[in-house]
Amino acid sequence: MVKIILRNQEFEVRPGMTLRDALRKCGLLPETVLATRGGEMITEDEILADGEVIKLVAVISGG
Repeated sequence: MVKIILRNQEFEVRPGMTLRDALRKCGLLPETVLATRGGEMITEDEILADGEVIKLVAVISGG
């Protein structure tokens, strides 16, 4: 499984899907977060592998 962490929330998704699909499956909008894996930023089209931990940071936008 792939673990996705946003603040104090944890989600688990199946490996092999893109980050974009995984975020949508968790009910998160891809454009509202930045994703990191091992301290490196990753893009929405990255394929997630089994055992990975993806940390999300919420994007704040002003208006």
